[in-house]
Amino acid sequence: MMDYFIKKCALVAGMNVLDVGCGQGVALAAFTQRGFHPVGITLNAIDRIACHQQGYMVHEMDQSFLEFDDRTFDIVWCRHCLEHSVFPYFTLHEIFRVLKPQGALYIEVPAPDTSSRHQSNPNHYSVMGKTMWAELIHRTGFELLDVADINFQTMLGADTYWAFIQRKP
Repeated sequence: MMDYFIKKCALVAGMNVLDVGCGQGVALAAFTQRGFHPVGITLNAIDRIACHQQGYMVHEMDQSFLEFDDRTFDIVWCRHCLEHSVFPYFTLHEIFRVLKPQGALYIEVPAPDTSSRHQSNPNHYSVMGKTMWAELIHRTGFELLDVADINFQTMLGADTYWAFIQRKP
């Protein structure tokens, strides 16, 4: 999905990327390999240390309270993270604030009511339907460019994630 996102939004090497919920740096590495300048945030000190050891700039920070100046990033990558927000509408406003005009945002979230039962995960506070996610994204001020269903099989059965690609006007 990363290459599709880059192509869809006409992103070019040298742009600044915020990786929300960067984990141990998989997307940071992928963006770096493509010539972008990524910065990650995580709530996990172990992940932050692991990323620092790989040479990545990562901050311990809550996605709903971003400690960055307005219009800092050209790109925000938010994969498997927004469902952990208690206040996704507020979190989306924070992302909107730190994204530059014409900046691109990638969101990937799990669908409810699949075999994986994401809505029952105690760390998932916001597992909503596709229409509700699209509406929250729109209400925040983003222009929705594309929505994709990502369907796959797990040991439990069928699972689905939704990818939303949008731009800040």
